Formats: sequence, C-alpha cells, structure tokens
Amino acid sequence: MSTIGYETAEALDGDGAVVVEKNLLAKARPELKELIKLLDELGIPENYGVRRRLKLIPEASTLVSIGPDIFNRDQRLTPAAATAWGRMRSAAANNGIDLQLVSAYRGVTYQVNLIRRRLNEGKSLEDILKVSAAPGYSEHHGGRAVDVTAPGCKPLEESFADSRAYRWLKSNGGIYGFRESFGMANRHGISWEPWHWCYHHRPGR
Repeated sequence: MSTIGYETAEALDGDGAVVVEKNLLAKARPELKELIKLLDELGIPENYGVRRRLKLIPEASTLVSIGPDIFNRDQRLTPAAATAWGRMRSAAANNGIDLQLVSAYRGVTYQVNLIRRRLNEGKSLEDILKVSAAPGYSEHHGGRAVDVTAPGCKPLEESFADSRAYRWLKSNGGIYGFRESFGMANRHGISWEPWHWCYHHRPGR
C-alpha cells in the first residue's frame, strides 16, 4: 500500500505530497484494514509510514522465552533473535558488562493501549510519536528488538549512552546481528533511543 509503509511507497507529486491510489484500501488484507481503522481511531494518518520512512512490521508468529526482564516479566523473541541475544549477552558478561532486558516482543494491541494511555494522560499525539512508533510500525512487533539497560542506569533514558554497556554494544552489537535503530537525529523523527537494538539476521561489523 503506497500510503501505509515506506518500503512500498510510491512517487511523490511535484509539491512533495504523497500520491494516494484510491483503490488501495479495497485491495488490502483484512488485518491491514483493521490496522488502518486503529490508526484512524488514534488520530494517526494512514500515510504515517511513508512520511516517517518506517516499514510495516508483521507480528511474529513464532516466539521463544528469553527469560525475565528487570520487572520480572517473561520476555520473548523469535528463535533466531533469541539465540543471537543469548550469545551477545554472554559475550558482554565475559567483558564485565551486564546487559539487562527491559522489553522485547510487543504486539500491536500493546502498542495501541500504550498510545491510548498516554493520550488519556494528556500527552499530545505529536509528542507520543516522537518516543513510540505507531501500532504496526514498532520493531518490537517482529520479535527481533530489545530494549536494554545496565546496572546503575535508568531504563529508557538517553543517559544509557554514557554507560560502558552502550559503548560495548556500539563496538560489538553488529557481530551478533544487532543494530541501534534510532540514533541521534535519525530520519524517522523518533527521539534518540540508545537502549533500542534490533536483530537483522546478518551479523557483521
């Protein structure tokens, strides 16, 4: 769909506006129609993905436990991402780095409820979407993303970038297939998230 995900975006018109094909919705899969409905209910335009250069992320169908997070909630990833996470965490530990899990897989429903809760708290949608991807676009849906912290660091804070754990991840995360998704001044309009790392299948620096 040209107005849903960046990966399938069509050309822009002369004024830089997204070109919309009128019959796209009629051709959409039922789950995509439901997502569009949810986005509309939240006030998120259906061209959000194109404008933010974010891909639609299907919910993972197969997940395995990777143990509890810092809040003692069981967390899950896809089998490949789980294996890579385990290897990376062990390697970090061998270097005196304790990578702690804050969050892993989160489904679309979780993301919808998260945004609704923040709207009910009086936060603006614009501010919410600077720190959270819209439902359907979060890398957590795919079961390959982790939010991490380390002892002495406040979870989900930019100050994590000052830690030894972050420096280790920057130097070594790629070996295990993990990349920092939202760096400083990223093109997606999302605030810097030094704690958010996603597995991309092809390890390498």
